[in-house]
Parts: sequence; C-alpha cells; structure tokens
Amino acid sequence: MEAKRLAIPEVVLLTPRVFGDERGFFYESFNARAFEAAVGVRAEFVQDNHSRSVRGVLRGLHYQLPPHAQGKLVRVVQGEVFDVAVDVRRSSPTFGQWVGAVLSAQNRRQLWIPPGFAHGFLTLSEVAEFLYKTTDFYAPECERCVAWNDPKIGIAWPFEGEPVLSGKDQEGVPLAKAEVFA
Repeated sequence: MEAKRLAIPEVVLLTPRVFGDERGFFYESFNARAFEAAVGVRAEFVQDNHSRSVRGVLRGLHYQLPPHAQGKLVRVVQGEVFDVAVDVRRSSPTFGQWVGAVLSAQNRRQLWIPPGFAHGFLTLSEVAEFLYKTTDFYAPECERCVAWNDPKIGIAWPFEGEPVLSGKDQEGVPLAKAEVFA
C-alpha cells in the first residue's frame, strides 16, 4: 500500500497494490497492520457504511464531537467523487483548512480522515457508491454539520451551479459558528 500525506499531514491518501490480469483483479482493501504502518495510527473500526449518490449530490461536511468522535476510512466502489476533509480542531495550526482528492472505482484510492475533521464529498459520475469504515458508532447527539460553501474555508468544489443537498446539509453552519474540537 502506498501512503501519501496530504497538505494537512494527518489526512492520508492510500493507494492499494492491485494484482490484475485478463481474469480481473485482486487487492486488499483493508489490512490492519498495513494501515497502521501507513498512517501511524492503530484504529479499531466498529461500523461500515455504504451510500449511493447520483451526479451533483454533495454530502457533508459532517463530523461527530467527543465522546463519539469518528475517524473514517473512505473509498468508492462505483463511480467517482471529490472527497474533502476540513480541520475542525480549533487548537490546530491548520484549523479551517481543507484537503481533497478524487476517489474512484478506477483508482481504488482510500482516504483516512482522523477524528477532528469534517468530511464531505461531491458525486462526479452519474452514480457513485461510497463505503466508509468508522472508528465509533453513529451518535446523532454528537453529529455536527459545517456549511459546504463556507467562504472562510473556500473549498474548490469541481462543479458549476448548486449541488443536490439533504435538508440536514442545507442547514450546515459556518465554521465560525460551529461547535468544534478544542
């Protein structure tokens, strides 16, 4: 597995080693030892989630506060998305900054988003199926949502016009007004 630390070094882009021939392909989508060596964190994943979205759907920017903060290991098994992590740790030198990467079924990349980061993605293909492993269970009382278009964050979403948002995501608040990590 190849690991590339992004501009915010706690967020890591992982590219698996794929073995393929005329029959198809094989790769390890997760190996705890390889993951720990690549990101420097031993994570216990307790929940797997699977979503399907059509072109133009934007989900996020979501996170959970302690005591149910979540790390997420995300990947796409059909289609393509632009995936984003935003640092929501007030004491961090990169607070309010974002990093992003294209994840697709074709490139098989995964993104590690540690606790303390808001997460979102925009569907670029006609349909995308998105998988994510989380280090804590969904806890709605701890869930928060930052506005996807907060100008202070300035995410360069690769689309024109307005994305398709859920009601919850339409109510995302600016980072300056959000409850965040210390």
